[in-house]
Amino acid sequence: MNTFWKGKSVLITGHTGFKGAWLSIWLHAMGAKITGFALDPPTEPSLFRLAGLDRLIDSFKGDVRDGVRLQQVLVQAKPEIVFHLAALPIVRESYLMPVETYATNMMGTVNLLEAVRWVPSIRAVVNVTSDKCYKNVGNDHAFREDERLGGYDPYSNSKACSELITASWRSSFFNPEKYAEHRVAIATARAGNVIGGGDWATDRLIPDCIRALLDGKPVRIRNPHAIRPWQHVLEPLSGYLMLAQRLYEDGCDFGSGWNFGPFGDDAKPVRWIVETLCEKWGGAVGFEIDSGAHPHETGYLRLDIGKAQTLLGWQPCWNLETALDAIVDWMQVWRSGGDMLARSLAQIERNETDRKRQAHSVDANVEREMPSLMEA
Repeated sequence: MNTFWKGKSVLITGHTGFKGAWLSIWLHAMGAKITGFALDPPTEPSLFRLAGLDRLIDSFKGDVRDGVRLQQVLVQAKPEIVFHLAALPIVRESYLMPVETYATNMMGTVNLLEAVRWVPSIRAVVNVTSDKCYKNVGNDHAFREDERLGGYDPYSNSKACSELITASWRSSFFNPEKYAEHRVAIATARAGNVIGGGDWATDRLIPDCIRALLDGKPVRIRNPHAIRPWQHVLEPLSGYLMLAQRLYEDGCDFGSGWNFGPFGDDAKPVRWIVETLCEKWGGAVGFEIDSGAHPHETGYLRLDIGKAQTLLGWQPCWNLETALDAIVDWMQVWRSGGDMLARSLAQIERNETDRKRQAHSVDANVEREMPSLMEA
């Protein structure tokens, strides 16, 4: 196990969500003392409840729009590291609830960063935004961290705003030139389309596919040709953990925006995902086109991960085929009534073993070593 995380006090906003629950499981396995701040799980079933996370961590119910309550929890928990994942994350829902989306994704960021100012124990903050925060004009290229922010829909735009808010607080209140005084390093993390077992969100491709497979019905999809940077949830989480550790140990040198996405050949169209997942599940459900009216969606989206590869030593470990295999494995164990905390931990261990093997291979081939999360 990575001794860095053992005994570290960590606060996670949005810990009851899909990514937040996986992150909580991983950190708990590494010996961190975790405090969570979030609303009730957004779906039923949920990974949070199936894994029994309420018995493993200190869980506080609250809304990031409530700055007073959020600050109270941070003051009480005295975290050293903060992961900010609380958000309204669905693009289509942001059209239905634009005010709530901006209030949560923008003011939630403001409230979190403002609370950080008054908690002297905090050394590192990772604000998780989105790959959709970039100004996408339809060019078929991978976005770099220094490119223009934008976002067409309320969700994407609110995440771009969260990036700008973070940059403002970093400049105004946690300026790198005064790091010796405040001792806080802040970064943002932008990940692609994250998939994995334990996701039951509405209007997401993989959960929609699983529901259709369980019901024996065709999967309804909007745009079979849309290309997304698909990656298993453990891939960006491993990047967040590496980034947080470097912020804690090295300070403001790593306080900026970071992309965590798959290799280019794992940016696949929706149709490929559906057909491959159905094949792996063992069903011949297929899909049908939802011809109704739909809001704008980007046709092509991919991230340039060169910065994370070069400066963090991070790169994808599981390809898309492996990610889909892991999803089928996780969901079929759940369907049979298995122990989902144990299954989740087994997948984390497998991912780390594969990452360690990858690091050794890279080291042998190009004479450099990639950091490992589980190894001291």
